[in-house]
Amino acid sequence: MNFDVVTLETGVVKVTVDGRLDMDAAIKLENPFTFQVATIKAPVVVDMSAVDFIASIGMRLLLKNAKALQGRGGKMVLYHPMPFVREALRVAGFETLIPMHDDFEAACSDALAGMTA
Repeated sequence: MNFDVVTLETGVVKVTVDGRLDMDAAIKLENPFTFQVATIKAPVVVDMSAVDFIASIGMRLLLKNAKALQGRGGKMVLYHPMPFVREALRVAGFETLIPMHDDFEAACSDALAGMTA
């Protein structure tokens, strides 16, 4: 599991995660991911295009941080989850909780539009 964070010129924080978001990875990512996402007020796009598996604990990590970010006036959007991961997220009801886009510009626009004062 790899994890990378970069702030784009638009102000969007792009978080790239790849590999398996299983129990081991979620436990290792929890503190650094939370520090990079939930402690800021920013539009965040999580690039899921290279995540080939997500366990319920990985979903919990995303949801917990999306809610914390929203509480600070920010917004999290998921970018291009792989088909198996997208289906797992859809079945879990994530479509109504965290927006998902297959187009990076649309994901960034959605994250920026969701910012509150």
